[in-house]
Amino acid sequence: MSLFLRSLLSHLLLSVAVAAMGLPAQAESLPVLRVGVTDGSQPCSFREGGIWRGLAVDLWSRIATEEALPYVIKAQPDTRALLQAVQSGEIDLAVGCLNVSPERLQRVRFTLPFQEGGQAVLVQRSRIDVGRAILLSLFSPDLLRLLGGFLAATAVVSIALWRIEGLGRQPSTERDGQRRSFARLFQILATGPGTNTVAQTTRGHSLVLVSYLIRIVSASLLVSFVTLNVVRQPQFGGKEAIRSIDDLAGLRVAARRGSVSEELLKKLNRAGASPPVRILPLQTIEQGGRLLLNDQADAMLADELQLEYLSGQLAGARLDRVLRGIRTESQAFALAPELPEGIVERIDLRISELKRNGVVAELRRNALSAR
Repeated sequence: MSLFLRSLLSHLLLSVAVAAMGLPAQAESLPVLRVGVTDGSQPCSFREGGIWRGLAVDLWSRIATEEALPYVIKAQPDTRALLQAVQSGEIDLAVGCLNVSPERLQRVRFTLPFQEGGQAVLVQRSRIDVGRAILLSLFSPDLLRLLGGFLAATAVVSIALWRIEGLGRQPSTERDGQRRSFARLFQILATGPGTNTVAQTTRGHSLVLVSYLIRIVSASLLVSFVTLNVVRQPQFGGKEAIRSIDDLAGLRVAARRGSVSEELLKKLNRAGASPPVRILPLQTIEQGGRLLLNDQADAMLADELQLEYLSGQLAGARLDRVLRGIRTESQAFALAPELPEGIVERIDLRISELKRNGVVAELRRNALSAR
């Protein structure tokens, strides 16, 4: 019996030793990941009621759950600090809609991109701004030149038809006067109705056909001009017309601290913008909306997704997104240099699967519709 007990005790001790040897290996294969996030980056990452929410946070939570990856969240003050922390290894993963810009790609490691995004400009416009923009478009030099060209071409055809048909010698001309008769001919050729009554000769009918071609071509050009410049012009309301990134020079432009948007504005100033852009650093996206509504900022530069979310939150305010699609880039999570490749591969494969299954698109819709 004592021999049996000694044998049983030996097996138990051996089992405990083997299990103890296996525990460190298992803990090493599944470390608790330190995940960094920033607040105020709606709809990608923000804290509400003590709970982290947003498109990027929900996507990471889904990945971590399905891959059984334990993690703890470490808040970072802004995007610049977030990237510095992941680059130095202070955190293992930076979660957010982080733009994979060429400058960042040189020094930061990223996961597989989960979406594409570009920059856009948000401005406030009033009814006065809209009316002024429309009036400026209607009296723009291009539109006046187009109208002048149409009238001049019609006048040339009218003079030629007047002489070829000998309209100045007709009884109706003598009765009504040459000036009134010529004005009536010009009106007919410019508008269309009555053109079948002004020509009798072959050359006269040819000129009527020429006037028809001038009329339809000019009408098409006018419609295109009005559509592109008058209808769309109110989008560029605000203090001044903003048609390119260079038009931000001299304006008060809000941008999140440490973001690609802020770097883009700094690059514009380094390129010699005159007067320089006055950059208003933001801690949260919602601060930019308040600055615009209080007339403390002329424009706001941020990701299109963020401005779309902010416009939805402030649906009653007259805010417009302009210059969409500036510098479109992929967006992904950032990785620490020492994060094991096995974990990186699992994250990338799960991102690819969630994109293919439409989960990322669904999370995006849910984030934009959140109130």
